[in-house]
Amino acid sequence: MPRPIQALIDQNALENNLHVARRAASSRIMAVIKADGYGHGLLRVAEALAAAEGFALLDIQDAVRLREAGYRQTILLLEGFFDAADLALIAAYELTTVIHSNWQIALLDAYPGRGTLDVWLKVNSGMHRLGFSPEGVNAAMKSLRAHAAVREITLMSHFSHADEPRGVSLQLALINEIASEYRVARSLANSAALLRYPATHGDWVRPGVMLYGASPFADTSAQQLGLKPVMTLSSRIIAIQNLQAGDEVGYAGVFRADRTMRIGVVACGYADGYPRHAPNGTPVLVDGRKTQLLGRISMDMLCVDLTALPDSGMGAQVTLWGQGLPVETVAAAAGTISYELMCGLTARVPVRL
Repeated sequence: MPRPIQALIDQNALENNLHVARRAASSRIMAVIKADGYGHGLLRVAEALAAAEGFALLDIQDAVRLREAGYRQTILLLEGFFDAADLALIAAYELTTVIHSNWQIALLDAYPGRGTLDVWLKVNSGMHRLGFSPEGVNAAMKSLRAHAAVREITLMSHFSHADEPRGVSLQLALINEIASEYRVARSLANSAALLRYPATHGDWVRPGVMLYGASPFADTSAQQLGLKPVMTLSSRIIAIQNLQAGDEVGYAGVFRADRTMRIGVVACGYADGYPRHAPNGTPVLVDGRKTQLLGRISMDMLCVDLTALPDSGMGAQVTLWGQGLPVETVAAAAGTISYELMCGLTARVPVRL
Protein backbone atom coordinates (compact mmCIF):
# COMPACT_ATOMS: atom_id res chain seq x y z
CA MET A 1 0.00 0.00 0.00
CA PRO A 2 1.46 3.40 -0.92
CA ARG A 3 2.00 6.17 1.62
CA PRO A 4 -1.39 7.89 2.03
CA ILE A 5 -0.40 11.44 1.03
CA GLN A 6 -1.70 12.81 -2.27
CA ALA A 7 -2.36 16.05 -4.13
CA LEU A 8 -5.72 16.18 -5.88
CA ILE A 9 -5.74 18.53 -8.90
CA ASP A 10 -9.20 19.70 -9.92
CA GLN A 11 -9.10 20.70 -13.58
CA ASN A 12 -12.74 21.83 -13.45
CA ALA A 13 -11.69 24.37 -10.83
CA LEU A 14 -9.02 25.67 -13.21
CA GLU A 15 -11.67 26.15 -15.88
CA ASN A 16 -13.92 27.94 -13.39
CA ASN A 17 -11.12 30.29 -12.35
CA LEU A 18 -10.33 31.10 -15.96
CA HIS A 19 -14.01 32.01 -16.41
CA VAL A 20 -13.76 34.35 -13.41
CA ALA A 21 -10.76 36.04 -15.02
CA ARG A 22 -12.60 36.20 -18.33
CA ARG A 23 -15.63 37.90 -16.77
CA ALA A 24 -13.42 40.49 -15.09
CA ALA A 25 -11.08 41.15 -18.00
CA SER A 26 -11.60 43.54 -20.88
CA SER A 27 -8.73 42.10 -22.90
CA ARG A 28 -6.99 38.90 -23.96
CA ILE A 29 -5.76 36.51 -21.28
CA MET A 30 -2.15 35.42 -20.96
CA ALA A 31 -2.40 32.60 -18.42
CA VAL A 32 0.74 32.41 -16.30
CA ILE A 33 1.76 28.76 -15.99
CA LYS A 34 5.40 29.12 -14.95
CA ALA A 35 6.98 26.93 -12.25
CA ASP A 36 5.33 23.78 -13.63
CA GLY A 37 1.95 25.47 -13.55
CA TYR A 38 2.53 26.78 -10.00
CA GLY A 39 3.26 23.21 -8.93
CA HIS A 40 0.11 21.76 -10.52
CA GLY A 41 1.75 20.23 -13.61
CA LEU A 42 2.43 22.14 -16.83
CA LEU A 43 0.48 20.05 -19.31
CA ARG A 44 -2.50 19.29 -17.10
CA VAL A 45 -2.83 23.02 -16.37
CA ALA A 46 -2.51 23.91 -20.05
CA GLU A 47 -5.25 21.40 -20.90
CA ALA A 48 -7.68 23.01 -18.46
CA LEU A 49 -6.72 26.55 -19.50
CA ALA A 50 -6.73 25.89 -23.23
CA ALA A 51 -9.30 28.65 -23.81
CA ALA A 52 -6.75 31.31 -22.83
CA GLU A 53 -5.28 33.26 -25.73
CA GLY A 54 -1.75 32.86 -24.42
CA PHE A 55 0.52 31.09 -21.96
CA ALA A 56 3.38 32.76 -20.06
CA LEU A 57 6.29 30.84 -18.55
CA LEU A 58 10.06 31.01 -18.09
CA ASP A 59 11.73 27.84 -19.31
CA ILE A 60 12.16 27.56 -23.07
CA GLN A 61 12.00 23.76 -22.84
CA ASP A 62 8.58 24.07 -21.22
CA ALA A 63 7.51 26.27 -24.12
CA VAL A 64 8.74 23.61 -26.54
CA ARG A 65 6.73 20.97 -24.64
CA LEU A 66 3.59 23.04 -25.07
CA ARG A 67 4.12 23.47 -28.80
CA GLU A 68 4.88 19.77 -29.27
CA ALA A 69 1.68 18.98 -27.33
CA GLY A 70 -0.23 20.95 -29.96
CA TYR A 71 -0.87 24.30 -28.27
CA ARG A 72 -0.93 27.11 -30.83
CA GLN A 73 -1.61 30.06 -28.51
CA THR A 74 0.89 32.83 -28.02
CA ILE A 75 3.59 31.43 -25.73
CA LEU A 76 5.57 34.12 -23.93
CA LEU A 77 8.99 33.68 -22.32
CA LEU A 78 8.72 35.97 -19.29
CA GLU A 79 12.48 36.43 -18.83
CA GLY A 80 13.19 36.21 -22.53
CA PHE A 81 16.21 34.36 -23.87
CA PHE A 82 19.57 33.90 -22.17
CA ASP A 83 21.94 33.37 -25.07
CA ALA A 84 22.00 33.44 -28.85
CA ALA A 85 21.38 29.69 -29.10
CA ASP A 86 17.89 30.15 -27.63
CA LEU A 87 16.87 32.23 -30.63
CA ALA A 88 16.90 29.23 -32.97
CA LEU A 89 14.32 27.48 -30.76
CA ILE A 90 12.27 30.67 -30.45
CA ALA A 91 12.10 30.85 -34.25
CA ALA A 92 11.47 27.14 -34.80
CA TYR A 93 8.63 26.99 -32.27
CA GLU A 94 7.22 30.47 -32.97
CA LEU A 95 7.63 31.74 -29.43
CA THR A 96 7.21 35.28 -28.17
CA THR A 97 9.94 36.74 -26.00
CA VAL A 98 10.31 39.46 -23.41
CA ILE A 99 13.16 41.89 -24.01
CA HIS A 100 14.25 43.48 -20.75
CA SER A 101 17.88 44.49 -21.35
CA ASN A 102 20.15 45.96 -24.00
CA TRP A 103 22.24 42.79 -24.10
CA GLN A 104 19.20 40.93 -25.42
CA ILE A 105 18.70 43.49 -28.16
CA ALA A 106 22.34 43.04 -29.10
CA LEU A 107 21.81 39.28 -29.49
CA LEU A 108 18.84 39.63 -31.83
CA ASP A 109 21.12 39.54 -34.87
CA ALA A 110 21.37 35.79 -34.24
CA TYR A 111 17.63 35.32 -34.83
CA PRO A 112 17.24 33.14 -37.95
CA GLY A 113 14.39 34.98 -39.60
CA ARG A 114 13.11 38.36 -40.76
CA GLY A 115 9.97 40.08 -39.59
CA THR A 116 8.61 37.09 -37.64
CA LEU A 117 9.59 37.71 -34.00
CA ASP A 118 7.05 39.21 -31.60
CA VAL A 119 8.62 40.85 -28.56
CA TRP A 120 7.35 42.28 -25.30
CA LEU A 121 9.41 45.26 -24.22
CA LYS A 122 9.56 45.28 -20.44
CA VAL A 123 9.56 48.58 -18.57
CA ASN A 124 10.84 48.98 -15.02
CA SER A 125 8.06 51.11 -13.57
CA GLY A 126 9.03 50.65 -9.94
CA MET A 127 9.76 46.99 -9.20
CA HIS A 128 13.47 47.39 -10.01
CA ARG A 129 13.85 43.80 -11.12
CA LEU A 130 13.80 43.39 -14.89
CA GLY A 131 13.08 46.06 -17.46
CA PHE A 132 14.30 49.22 -19.12
CA SER A 133 14.23 52.42 -17.12
CA PRO A 134 11.64 54.94 -18.31
CA GLU A 135 14.51 57.00 -19.74
CA GLY A 136 15.79 53.99 -21.68
CA VAL A 137 12.52 52.93 -23.28
CA ASN A 138 12.76 55.29 -26.26
CA ALA A 139 16.16 54.00 -27.38
CA ALA A 140 15.08 50.39 -26.88
CA MET A 141 11.88 50.94 -28.84
CA LYS A 142 13.79 52.52 -31.71
CA SER A 143 16.25 49.64 -31.81
CA LEU A 144 13.49 47.05 -31.85
CA ARG A 145 11.44 48.83 -34.48
CA ALA A 146 14.49 49.09 -36.71
CA HIS A 147 15.52 45.46 -36.30
CA ALA A 148 14.85 43.19 -39.26
CA ALA A 149 13.79 40.27 -37.04
CA VAL A 150 11.06 42.07 -35.10
CA ARG A 151 7.42 41.98 -36.15
CA GLU A 152 5.16 43.26 -33.34
CA ILE A 153 6.04 44.96 -30.04
CA THR A 154 3.98 44.88 -26.85
CA LEU A 155 4.82 47.16 -23.94
CA MET A 156 4.72 45.40 -20.58
CA SER A 157 5.35 46.13 -16.93
CA HIS A 158 4.50 44.61 -13.55
CA PHE A 159 2.78 46.13 -10.52
CA SER A 160 4.42 45.88 -7.11
CA HIS A 161 1.43 46.95 -4.93
CA ALA A 162 -1.72 45.86 -6.80
CA ASP A 163 -2.71 43.64 -3.85
CA GLU A 164 -2.14 46.34 -1.24
CA PRO A 165 -3.88 49.59 -0.24
CA ARG A 166 -1.22 51.63 -2.03
CA GLY A 167 -2.55 50.32 -5.33
CA VAL A 168 -1.28 50.98 -8.82
CA SER A 169 -1.82 54.68 -9.46
CA LEU A 170 1.81 55.81 -9.43
CA GLN A 171 3.08 53.01 -11.65
CA LEU A 172 0.09 53.24 -13.97
CA ALA A 173 0.57 56.97 -14.47
CA LEU A 174 4.22 56.42 -15.33
CA ILE A 175 3.44 53.60 -17.77
CA ASN A 176 0.65 55.57 -19.45
CA GLU A 177 3.00 58.50 -19.90
CA ILE A 178 5.56 56.25 -21.55
CA ALA A 179 2.99 54.39 -23.66
CA SER A 180 1.40 57.59 -24.98
CA GLU A 181 4.31 58.01 -27.38
CA TYR A 182 3.85 54.60 -29.00
CA ARG A 183 0.96 52.89 -30.74
CA VAL A 184 1.63 49.42 -29.38
CA ALA A 185 -0.26 46.85 -27.34
CA ARG A 186 0.15 46.89 -23.56
CA SER A 187 0.19 44.21 -20.84
CA LEU A 188 0.28 45.32 -17.21
CA ALA A 189 -2.25 43.53 -15.00
CA ASN A 190 -1.50 40.56 -12.76
CA SER A 191 -4.30 38.78 -10.86
CA ALA A 192 -4.78 41.56 -8.32
CA ALA A 193 -4.84 44.35 -10.88
CA LEU A 194 -7.13 42.37 -13.16
CA LEU A 195 -9.71 42.02 -10.39
CA ARG A 196 -9.51 45.52 -8.86
CA TYR A 197 -8.22 47.96 -11.47
CA PRO A 198 -9.96 47.77 -14.86
CA ALA A 199 -7.92 50.73 -16.08
CA THR A 200 -4.85 48.49 -16.09
CA HIS A 201 -6.21 45.82 -18.40
CA GLY A 202 -4.71 47.11 -21.64
CA ASP A 203 -4.53 44.53 -24.43
CA TRP A 204 -3.36 41.53 -22.40
CA VAL A 205 -3.90 40.61 -18.74
CA ARG A 206 -1.61 38.11 -17.03
CA PRO A 207 -3.51 36.23 -14.29
CA GLY A 208 -1.46 33.82 -12.24
CA VAL A 209 -2.36 32.87 -8.68
CA MET A 210 -6.09 33.43 -9.14
CA LEU A 211 -6.19 30.69 -11.79
CA TYR A 212 -5.09 28.20 -9.13
CA GLY A 213 -7.88 29.22 -6.76
CA ALA A 214 -6.02 31.48 -4.35
CA SER A 215 -6.96 35.05 -3.59
CA PRO A 216 -4.33 37.70 -4.33
CA PHE A 217 -5.74 39.84 -1.51
CA ALA A 218 -5.40 39.66 2.26
CA ASP A 219 -8.86 41.18 2.80
CA THR A 220 -10.90 39.14 0.29
CA SER A 221 -11.20 35.38 0.21
CA ALA A 222 -11.00 33.21 -2.88
CA GLN A 223 -14.58 32.12 -2.27
CA GLN A 224 -15.75 35.74 -2.25
CA LEU A 225 -14.08 36.19 -5.63
CA GLY A 226 -15.79 33.10 -7.06
CA LEU A 227 -12.53 31.14 -7.23
CA LYS A 228 -12.27 27.42 -6.50
CA PRO A 229 -9.21 25.64 -5.06
CA VAL A 230 -7.37 23.58 -7.64
CA MET A 231 -4.87 21.72 -5.45
CA THR A 232 -5.95 19.82 -2.33
CA LEU A 233 -3.07 18.32 -0.37
CA SER A 234 -4.30 15.52 1.87
CA SER A 235 -3.04 12.59 3.91
CA ARG A 236 -4.13 10.39 6.82
CA ILE A 237 -3.47 9.80 10.49
CA ILE A 238 -0.92 6.98 10.81
CA ALA A 239 -0.44 6.93 14.60
CA ILE A 240 -2.07 8.20 17.80
CA GLN A 241 -0.24 9.48 20.88
CA ASN A 242 -1.74 10.31 24.28
CA LEU A 243 -0.03 13.13 26.14
CA GLN A 244 0.13 14.08 29.78
CA ALA A 245 0.74 17.61 31.04
CA GLY A 246 4.39 18.46 30.44
CA ASP A 247 4.90 16.09 27.48
CA GLU A 248 6.63 17.62 24.47
CA VAL A 249 5.90 17.05 20.79
CA GLY A 250 8.53 16.76 18.05
CA TYR A 251 12.00 18.22 17.64
CA ALA A 252 13.14 20.87 20.12
CA GLY A 253 9.93 20.52 22.12
CA VAL A 254 8.36 23.62 20.58
CA PHE A 255 4.99 22.37 21.86
CA ARG A 256 4.49 21.24 25.46
CA ALA A 257 1.13 19.95 26.62
CA ASP A 258 -0.47 21.82 29.53
CA ARG A 259 -3.09 19.12 30.06
CA THR A 260 -4.03 15.62 28.98
CA MET A 261 -4.21 15.61 25.19
CA ARG A 262 -4.62 13.27 22.25
CA ILE A 263 -2.64 13.89 19.07
CA GLY A 264 -2.47 12.33 15.60
CA VAL A 265 0.66 11.76 13.54
CA VAL A 266 0.13 12.62 9.85
CA ALA A 267 2.08 11.25 6.88
CA CYS A 268 3.23 14.64 5.58
CA GLY A 269 6.39 16.64 6.18
CA TYR A 270 8.69 19.22 4.71
CA ALA A 271 10.06 16.68 2.20
CA ASP A 272 6.55 16.68 0.73
CA GLY A 273 6.49 20.46 0.51
CA TYR A 274 4.73 21.33 3.74
CA PRO A 275 6.48 24.38 5.26
CA ARG A 276 8.82 23.45 8.11
CA HIS A 277 8.36 26.89 9.64
CA ALA A 278 4.59 26.45 10.11
CA PRO A 279 4.00 27.18 13.82
CA ASN A 280 1.82 25.65 16.50
CA GLY A 281 -1.78 26.54 15.71
CA THR A 282 -1.55 26.41 11.91
CA PRO A 283 -5.00 25.21 10.78
CA VAL A 284 -5.60 21.67 9.54
CA LEU A 285 -8.78 19.74 8.77
CA VAL A 286 -9.29 16.24 10.18
CA ASP A 287 -12.36 14.48 8.81
CA GLY A 288 -13.51 17.90 7.62
CA ARG A 289 -13.28 19.49 11.06
CA LYS A 290 -10.84 22.24 11.93
CA THR A 291 -7.97 21.60 14.30
CA GLN A 292 -4.33 22.67 14.51
CA LEU A 293 -0.70 21.68 14.15
CA LEU A 294 1.30 20.87 17.25
CA GLY A 295 5.09 20.80 17.33
CA ARG A 296 7.75 21.22 14.67
CA ILE A 297 7.27 19.79 11.19
CA SER A 298 9.53 16.80 10.51
CA MET A 299 10.82 15.61 7.15
CA ASP A 300 8.07 13.00 6.78
CA MET A 301 5.52 13.69 9.52
CA LEU A 302 3.61 16.33 11.39
CA CYS A 303 1.31 16.21 14.41
CA VAL A 304 -2.21 17.52 14.88
CA ASP A 305 -4.43 18.02 17.90
CA LEU A 306 -7.20 15.42 18.18
CA THR A 307 -8.23 16.25 21.74
CA ALA A 308 -11.54 17.77 20.66
CA LEU A 309 -12.08 15.15 17.93
CA PRO A 310 -12.67 11.87 19.82
CA ASP A 311 -14.21 10.16 16.79
CA SER A 312 -11.13 10.72 14.60
CA GLY A 313 -8.43 8.11 14.87
CA MET A 314 -6.22 5.87 12.77
CA GLY A 315 -6.77 6.44 9.07
CA ALA A 316 -8.69 9.70 9.53
CA GLN A 317 -8.62 11.98 6.49
CA VAL A 318 -6.41 15.07 6.89
CA THR A 319 -6.56 18.11 4.62
CA LEU A 320 -3.42 20.23 4.72
CA TRP A 321 -4.76 22.81 2.28
CA GLY A 322 -7.29 23.01 -0.53
CA GLN A 323 -10.96 22.04 -0.48
CA GLY A 324 -12.42 23.39 2.76
CA LEU A 325 -9.14 24.97 3.88
CA PRO A 326 -7.87 27.78 1.59
CA VAL A 327 -4.17 27.58 0.81
CA GLU A 328 -3.79 31.28 1.55
CA THR A 329 -5.12 30.69 5.11
CA VAL A 330 -2.44 28.09 5.74
CA ALA A 331 0.19 30.28 4.11
CA ALA A 332 -0.71 33.28 6.27
CA ALA A 333 -0.45 31.16 9.43
CA ALA A 334 2.97 29.94 8.28
CA GLY A 335 4.20 33.46 7.49
CA THR A 336 4.43 32.91 3.75
CA ILE A 337 2.27 33.17 0.61
CA SER A 338 0.12 30.67 -1.22
CA TYR A 339 2.44 30.71 -4.24
CA GLU A 340 5.27 29.19 -2.18
CA LEU A 341 3.14 26.37 -0.83
CA MET A 342 1.75 25.34 -4.21
CA CYS A 343 5.07 25.63 -6.01
CA GLY A 344 6.83 23.76 -3.20
CA LEU A 345 4.93 20.50 -3.65
CA THR A 346 7.63 17.87 -4.16
CA ALA A 347 7.85 15.10 -6.74
CA ARG A 348 7.33 12.33 -4.18
CA VAL A 349 3.70 13.39 -3.62
CA PRO A 350 1.41 11.41 -5.95
CA VAL A 351 -0.91 13.56 -8.02
CA ARG A 352 -4.49 12.54 -8.69
CA LEU A 353 -7.04 14.14 -11.02
